Amino acid sequence: MANQRETLLIVDDEAAIRKLLCRKLSREDYHCKEANTAEQALGVLSANSVALAILDIKMPGKSGVELLPEIKASYPDTAVIMATAITDISTAIQCLKLGADDYICKPFNLDEVSIGVQRVLDKRCLQLRIKEYQQFLEEKVDEQTAEIRRLFLGAIEALVFALEAKDKYTGGHSRRVTETALALGHEVGLSEEDLEDLRWGSLLHDVGKIAVDQLIQNKPDSLTREEYEHIMIHAHVGAGIVQPVVNDRVVETIEHHHDHYDGSGLHQVIAGNDIPLAARILAVADAFDAMTSDRPYRPAMSATEAVDEIKRCTGTQFDPMVAGAFFRIMSRESESLSSVKFGT
Repeated sequence: MANQRETLLIVDDEAAIRKLLCRKLSREDYHCKEANTAEQALGVLSANSVALAILDIKMPGKSGVELLPEIKASYPDTAVIMATAITDISTAIQCLKLGADDYICKPFNLDEVSIGVQRVLDKRCLQLRIKEYQQFLEEKVDEQTAEIRRLFLGAIEALVFALEAKDKYTGGHSRRVTETALALGHEVGLSEEDLEDLRWGSLLHDVGKIAVDQLIQNKPDSLTREEYEHIMIHAHVGAGIVQPVVNDRVVETIEHHHDHYDGSGLHQVIAGNDIPLAARILAVADAFDAMTSDRPYRPAMSATEAVDEIKRCTGTQFDPMVAGAFFRIMSRESESLSSVKFGT
């Protein structure tokens, strides 16, 4: 998706590490530049159009952590990957919250570095398209706004599906979740306007996973707490990605779709009915599809097993009202299948 002849900047005080990364990425047709200090890195950025910078978190003088906000403020179109020791992943995750796009761990697996760079550049491509949309929209009259927005959201939707299709575990996930969420929306009596917001929130709810390490996402066994935190940041990242082109209700739906009804979710700040209704609907639809799909660490559950799990978590993870609507839909579908099977 991203143009492979992009310019990358490797910032590390160790020459051997810079050479290692430059050699690998140059072979993949990236144009690589080097810097051994934060000051030198800022000089390179001022003189070149840099698509992505890889920053060592710990450097003598100004660290990568300190350099990150300067890059984001002065060069917002430059993506940033933090390079860290395995023992300092918590700092790298904090950097994600401050604007970094990903992190890689030392000692480097060069193939993983390559995958991470491509993933971050794909995310940057999406963000630049959104920025172009904003600039284009400012030049158009009001009556054209709705059509431009529809076409652009369609382009983002197609990009999300293309990214999703690369992963055998998530192919078709957003479409299936959207179908279930809209059925729930109809069941609880949402207006047409609210259903349209729910549709876009559901279609785009996982766009933030473009920033998630696929090796962690597809890990075949249990995640560590740090790995789980890394994956769950996708809700916040996704909300930020789509914010320029959707209304606040869609942004909030994406931001809060992993919130637990009882407030026990990771870094959760609201609970109960303060969570937007669309997010509470999406939480049930998303969980049901995840449970009934194969995952690296387990085979798919049956629909009956997934329904039982949602029942078990009703009142804690899931809104009882939304869960009740889901059970009614599933009951009707079960009765319909029985009628077909027995010819009644």
